[in-house]
Amino acid sequence: MKELTLRGILLGAVLTVLFTAANVYLGLKLGITFATSIPAAVISMAVLRFVRDATIQENNIVQTIASSAGTLSAIIFVLPGLVMIGWWTGFPYWLSVAVIAIGGILGVMYSVPLRRALVTGSDLPYPEGVAAAEVLKVGAGVGGAEENRRGLRAILLSSLVSAGFFILAKMKLAAESASQVLRLGSGATAVSASFSMALIGVGHLVGMAVGIAMVVGLVISWFWLVPSWSTDPALVAASAGDVEALVSAAFRQKARLIGAGTIGIAAIWTLLKIIGPIAKGIAGALAANRARGAGEQLELTERDLPITIVGGTIVAAMIPIALLLFGFAQSGPIAANPFPTIGLSLLYVLGAGVVIASVCGYMAGLIGASNSPISGVGILSVLGISLILAGLYSGTVDADGTRALVAFALFVTAIIFGVATISNDNLQDLKTGQLVGATPWRQQVALVLGVIFGALVIPPILELLNTAFGFEGAPGAGPNALSAPQAQIISTIATGVLGGSLDWSLIATGAMIGVAVIAVDETLRRATRRFSLPALAVGMGIYLPMELTLLIPVGALLGYLYNRWAERSVNPAFAERIGTLMATGLIVGESLMGVVFAGLVAGAERSGSENSAEVLAVVADNPWAVPISILLFAGGIVFLYLRTRASASVAPTADEGPIPPQEAAIR
Repeated sequence: MKELTLRGILLGAVLTVLFTAANVYLGLKLGITFATSIPAAVISMAVLRFVRDATIQENNIVQTIASSAGTLSAIIFVLPGLVMIGWWTGFPYWLSVAVIAIGGILGVMYSVPLRRALVTGSDLPYPEGVAAAEVLKVGAGVGGAEENRRGLRAILLSSLVSAGFFILAKMKLAAESASQVLRLGSGATAVSASFSMALIGVGHLVGMAVGIAMVVGLVISWFWLVPSWSTDPALVAASAGDVEALVSAAFRQKARLIGAGTIGIAAIWTLLKIIGPIAKGIAGALAANRARGAGEQLELTERDLPITIVGGTIVAAMIPIALLLFGFAQSGPIAANPFPTIGLSLLYVLGAGVVIASVCGYMAGLIGASNSPISGVGILSVLGISLILAGLYSGTVDADGTRALVAFALFVTAIIFGVATISNDNLQDLKTGQLVGATPWRQQVALVLGVIFGALVIPPILELLNTAFGFEGAPGAGPNALSAPQAQIISTIATGVLGGSLDWSLIATGAMIGVAVIAVDETLRRATRRFSLPALAVGMGIYLPMELTLLIPVGALLGYLYNRWAERSVNPAFAERIGTLMATGLIVGESLMGVVFAGLVAGAERSGSENSAEVLAVVADNPWAVPISILLFAGGIVFLYLRTRASASVAPTADEGPIPPQEAAIR
C-alpha cells in the first residue's frame, strides 16, 4: 500500500508554498485564515488520479503536509508583534525559521499520545477531519459505485453553490456580511452575520450541543457584556459619537478579554476531564512500544511514532529553545542574570505545551481547526509568560527594559503558539487518517515535514509584506499598513501586564462566567445524560465576533433536522452520509475560492492596486446587496437540503460493494 511516497511529499511541498502564502497574506490583511486540509485533498486527488497506483492513503499524506503548513501560518498572530513594538525591523530568516519549526515539531510530538485519548477513544465530532475523509473516500470510490455517484453529485453541487455565492459576494453583487448597530437601554450593541456557506457546513457537522453553547456565548457577549461596556465613559469619549466605533471598542477591548478568561477556565476544566484519557493514551503508547520491541505486529492503524522518540524529541528540543532564548535575551535586563529566567521559561514551555496541545486538540474535535479561537490561546499563553517575567522584574526596569521584556514574552509565546496551531491541526488530520485507514506514524512524519516546509516559507513572505506595507502601529508604518489584528491584541496584553496597565477584572469576570457554565454543564450531563453545554464552546461564542459564529448554530439546527429525517428514511446510514457530503461541499467550495481569491489579491497588490481587497468588485456600491444576499443565501441552502433529501430518499442499488480503505485507489 503506497502511503508516504516521494511524489506525495513533493506535491504536499508545492501546495504548502501556495496555501501558506495565501494564509499569511489574508491573516495579516483581514485577520482571518482558511483551513487548507480540504482544498489540499481536492487538488491532490485531481493530480494523483492520473497516476495508476495512487491510493487514498497517499492523498491523505498530501493533505496532511499541506494542512499542517497552512495551519502553521497562524504564527503571524504573534511574530509581527515584535515589529509592532519596534524590537525587530524585519524578520531574521534563520531565527524565524527556528522558532516556527521548533514550536511546530513540539506540537506534533505533544499530540502523538493524544491521538488515543481524543481521536480513537473519543466521540468528538472533528467536523473538518470527517469532511476531509468524506472527500477522500468519494474520490477513491469507497462505498460502491451508485452510492459514490450520488455522493459525488452532492459534494460537487454544494461546492458549486458555495463557490458561486463567494464569487458574487467578492464581485459586490451580493453582500459578504450584514450588521446592524442597536441601542439597548443606555448602551448599544450590534447584530452581524457573515454570509458564509462554509459556516453552515461546519454547524451541520459539529451538532446541536456545540451550536446551542455558542448561542449562549453570543447572548452573553452581545446582549450583556457589550451593552454594559458601551456606557464606559472612556470608550464613549474615544468613540466621539460614533456608535459603531463604540460597540466595536466595547467588544475588542472588553468583551474579548472576558471571553479569553472564560476560555482559560474552560481549558483548565477540559484538561482535568481528559487527563485520565490522556494518561491512558500515554500508557497505550508505552504498551505499543513494548509490544513492537518484543516483535509483535500491531495493526497499521495503531502504529504511532514510538513514545521513546516522542519523549526524546521533546526533551532534545529544549536545548535549541534554551539557546534561542539566551541569544534573544542578550540586549535586555535578562542579560544580567539569564539562567533563572530562561530556566523558568523552559519549564513554562514544557508545562504549557501539554495543556495547550490538549486543549487545542479538544477544540479541533469540538468545532474544527479553522473555527478554533487560537488567538485566544495566544492571549492565555502571553499572559502566563508575562506574569512570570513581571514576578521576576517588577519595579526594577525602566521603559526600555519593559519593552525588552515584552519582546521576550512574545518570543516565548511564538514557540508555544507553534504547539497550539499544530496540535489543533494534527488531531484533525489524524481523525481523517483514522477514517481512511492511514498509518498514524506516517502521518506524524508527514506533519513534521509540513512544519519544516512551512517554517522555510513563512519568514520570507512576512519579510516581503513588511517591506511592502508594514504593520499598523509599527514605527514608520504607512497608510496601507496591514492591520494584523491578533498580533496587535497579543502585543497589547503583554505590554499591559509588564507595564502594569492590564485590567485583570475582565479576565476574572470571564473566569467566573466559565465556572458558572461548567456548573450548568455538569448538572445537565448528570441529570439528563443527554444534554450538555460545553464551556469551551460558550467561551468561543463570547470571544469570537458574532459575524464569524452566528451561522454555526443555524447550520447545527439544519443538520439536526436533516439527521432526524434521515433516521426515518429507508437507509438511515446512507442518508446521513449524503447529508455529511453536502455539508462538506459547502466548506470545500468556499475554501477553494479562498485560495484563488488570496492569489488574486496578492497579484493586485504587486501590480500597484490601491484597493486590492476588492480586486473582483464590478460595482462600487450596491444598495440592494444585503437583501440579495439574504435571498440567494437562504434560497441556496434550502435548495441544497431539499435536493439532498430527494437524493437520499431512495436507497442506492447494491451494484458494487464498498472498497476497504486500505485497498482503495484513485479511479
